[in-house]
Amino acid sequence: MSMVEPHAVLGVVSVALGMVLSPGPNMMYLVSRSISQGRRAGVISLGGVVAGFLAYLTAANLGLAVLFAAVPEVLAVIRLAGAGYLLWLAWRTIRPGGASVFTVREVPDDSPLRLFTMGLMTNLLNPKIAILYVSVIPQFVDLGAGHVLVQGVVLGLCQIAVASTVNLSIVLAAGSVAGFLAHRPVWLRAQRIAMGSMLGVLAVMLALGGLL
Repeated sequence: MSMVEPHAVLGVVSVALGMVLSPGPNMMYLVSRSISQGRRAGVISLGGVVAGFLAYLTAANLGLAVLFAAVPEVLAVIRLAGAGYLLWLAWRTIRPGGASVFTVREVPDDSPLRLFTMGLMTNLLNPKIAILYVSVIPQFVDLGAGHVLVQGVVLGLCQIAVASTVNLSIVLAAGSVAGFLAHRPVWLRAQRIAMGSMLGVLAVMLALGGLL
C-alpha cells in the first residue's frame, strides 16, 4: 500500500462517493428490488453489482497498466475525458424534470440467481462504471512510484469499498427513504442539487489536473 499516495486514495474515494450517490442504473436497480421484493433481494442484487466491479477492476488494470507504462501521455487525455463525463453526470443529476430513484415501481419477483445475474449485468453494461475505470481512476496512478498494476488494484478496491458500503446502506434504507420522500419533493431536490454540485466541483478539479 506504500506506493499509493494518501491523496490518490482520498481522490478516488471522493469521486466514488459522488458517483455512487448520483442516480444511475445500479442505484435504480437496487432501489427498485429492495422496495418491491425486500431487503434480501436487494442484498443479493448488490452481490451481482460487486461482482461486476471486480470484473471491471481486473480487466481495466491488466490492460491499462501496460498502456500507461508505455504511453504516459495518454493520462492527460483520459483525465480530460473523465472530467467531461463527470460534468455531464452532474448536469443529469441537477437538471429539472428528473425522476427520483426512490419512486416505487412495480417489478416482478425474481429468483436469487436471476437477482444476482441482473445485478451483475446492470453493472457490466453501466457506462458510468466503465468510464470510471477507464477515464477517472487511472489518472490517480503515479507512474513515478512504480507498481502501476498494484496501484490500480488498490485504488479500484477503494472505489469498490465505497460503492459497496453506500449501496448496502441504500438497499437497507430504500423502503424507509421512499416513504419519507414520497411527499417531500423539496428534500429530494436538495439531495440532487448537493450531489450534482459535488460532481461538478470534482470535474473541474480533475480537469485542472490537481484533484485533491
